[in-house]
Amino acid sequence: MTASAIRPAKSEFLPYYERYIARVPDGDVLSTLTTQIGETLELLRSLPASVSTYRYAPDKWSVNQVVGHMIDSERLFAARALRFARNDATPLPGFEQDDYARNSTFDAYPLSELASELEAVRQSTIFLFRHMDEQAWTRRGVANNAEVSVRALAYIIAGHELHHREILTSHYL
Repeated sequence: MTASAIRPAKSEFLPYYERYIARVPDGDVLSTLTTQIGETLELLRSLPASVSTYRYAPDKWSVNQVVGHMIDSERLFAARALRFARNDATPLPGFEQDDYARNSTFDAYPLSELASELEAVRQSTIFLFRHMDEQAWTRRGVANNAEVSVRALAYIIAGHELHHREILTSHYL
């Protein structure tokens, strides 16, 4: 069995991330990352442009901001995975998602463009993980004051997308 097909142990991530990792189906996480993005893109591309700035409550993000958050988060989680896979032991800071959303310009772009950007980011993420050797998948580093493995980061990326796709379908549509 390859490292990408082994679910991370609870010792490889903070308990907070269990909510994402638990959503990822058993099997090779690279296959999951490849197939699930198609489902998310199909959903996003089926939405009319008029919903892009819709918020289901005044203090919630718009549809575009949710998609932008998915893009930002995947980039940050993948950057952590890259650094740890390359054995960079530098502790990495966390990030405040609300500050990122507040300081973004996601609502100024068509939802279709954000969907294309999400697709490009995912393709990059897949290449990153696909080209790692077995040893890289098991390396760990410190991010947001907690140890996390490269494998766990791949699962977090997959589960984070599933989490936000569910939010989009249950709260926005």
